[in-house]
Amino acid sequence: MYFLRMQFFNKTVYLVMVIACMVNTSCQNKEEEVKKETKENTIEKLSERPNILWLVTEDMGAYIPPFGDSTVVTPHLTKLAEEGVIYPNLYSTSGVCAPSRAAIATGMYPSSIGANHMRTNSYTKERGLPAYEAVPPSEVKMISEWLRMDGYYCTNNYKTDYQFKEPVTAWDESSPYAHWRNRNDNQPFFAVFNFTETHESGLFEPYGFREIETRHYHSGDRNYNWKNKGDAHANNRMAEAETPVHLSKDTKFNIPSYLPDTDLVRQDMWKLYNNIAEMDRQVGAVLKQLEDDGLLDNTIIFFYGDHGGPLPREKRLIYDSGLNTPMIIRFPKKMHAGTKDNQLISFVDFAPTLLSLTGKKPKSYMQGQAFLGAYKAKERYYIHAAADRFDAETDVIRAVRDKQFKYIRNYRPEQGYYLPITYRERIPTMQELLRLRDEGKLNEHQSQWFRENKPVEELFDCWVDPYELNNLAKNPEYQEKLKELSAEMDRWLSTVGDIPDLPEEDLIKKLWKGTDTQPKTAAPNISNQSGNISISCDTEGASIGYKIIKRGEEAPASWEVYQNVINLPEGATLLIKAHRIGYTASETIQIK
Repeated sequence: MYFLRMQFFNKTVYLVMVIACMVNTSCQNKEEEVKKETKENTIEKLSERPNILWLVTEDMGAYIPPFGDSTVVTPHLTKLAEEGVIYPNLYSTSGVCAPSRAAIATGMYPSSIGANHMRTNSYTKERGLPAYEAVPPSEVKMISEWLRMDGYYCTNNYKTDYQFKEPVTAWDESSPYAHWRNRNDNQPFFAVFNFTETHESGLFEPYGFREIETRHYHSGDRNYNWKNKGDAHANNRMAEAETPVHLSKDTKFNIPSYLPDTDLVRQDMWKLYNNIAEMDRQVGAVLKQLEDDGLLDNTIIFFYGDHGGPLPREKRLIYDSGLNTPMIIRFPKKMHAGTKDNQLISFVDFAPTLLSLTGKKPKSYMQGQAFLGAYKAKERYYIHAAADRFDAETDVIRAVRDKQFKYIRNYRPEQGYYLPITYRERIPTMQELLRLRDEGKLNEHQSQWFRENKPVEELFDCWVDPYELNNLAKNPEYQEKLKELSAEMDRWLSTVGDIPDLPEEDLIKKLWKGTDTQPKTAAPNISNQSGNISISCDTEGASIGYKIIKRGEEAPASWEVYQNVINLPEGATLLIKAHRIGYTASETIQIK
């Protein structure tokens, strides 16, 4: 009996083991199938030549529903987020636009190439300095030019502001009419649309939008004329009666603690959110055109701001309120829809990421790293930022941040944080702050910005203290973190060649190799052998652009990027121009 029981028991155990093995094998197979499916459905497996659309707004904090602020309805951005991925940890390299745009365009830190003073070509005469441009290393080209060389149609509509004059080879089109619809059939495109509605000047008095109508982008129609076409700042005001109202003035606003809760401040908050709603409407117009063209599922769509918010103690500062800006990326076929990616991202990462998304290895000179695509790098541990001159006022501040802590080093501690910038003082909230300061009515948080001096070092726990008001630099519990971030800043300064306390006049001499004038790109060298034309330039790193004007035809709108020998058709005219970034361009040479 015992033998029979044992035999039955052994058979039962065996049967259970067989079933378990079968279940386990089945689970493993399903797990492998899921892994395989997931791997095949990753961003790295996208089309090798996807279209890329950038929707760029200005002076933009995380004031929209996908990032937790439901004050104003943004149906188009909300839908984009629902179909895409949100990135809450994107940081500009500066709290203002031109240096940040230099980083985006080149993949290099502005303070490493002479691009960090806002702006390099303004407020210099008053200080006895010449206007100048950033001068990156000779191998540096704008990211759009690299993509053009790879066959992409690259358009910018329409703000530039890179701290240097872009070469003629930078874009196929850069104008209020630039549009992907002007490309050749089936040509991949990289298109940038800039929205100015959320700019700081949208808070000025009198209040009105820059463009009352959706100026973006009437089928790429170059004959279309809209109201207010022209300079964004000169034509940005209209009668309030014409202004679209997207939000009630009775809305309850969440006023950050560094600003006073007064009627004037609430009025500016109403303007801020109303501007965001108008920007969202214009974003929707561009997305509708993309969908109408049947391009939605072969286009990677980026939405982001050029730095943090427009309010006082936001723009121009390197607190998170000035650096952090929301980003949404929608991938073809809604890949990873409705998810969040918490990795740290810097603006210097954009250029290498674009190359990576198009299957190209990032350039060795780029100081950023790819966060998407075939050459995606390991997640970064730190982001870095710098503040120098803004208009007529100068400070010298550097910052480094990990996911939780921000370290700030002040190179002019004897100087207060607040800079009396005339442009900013046109904002009613700024006027309100100054009035309350003079009357002694600001509380502890609101008055911090107006301290007569500042500590050499600051350390903030940005999770606990998101407005960066409680300095932990002298707290014994945080000395290891202070040392870590201070050492990282030293490493970064040395690596990128940033000399924070270098006077601007010495910076200009350094950029110009000790001369008193901006260097000029040499005229192109041309070799013509039976209509086969080779072109070179003695200026190292110069880009060479050309146009072929066929007999009886007008000149093309775009300059082509010279890469190979040109076969000039009989009776045609060839225009050639060379330009290295930071140098003046050569004269245009004409060959018939």
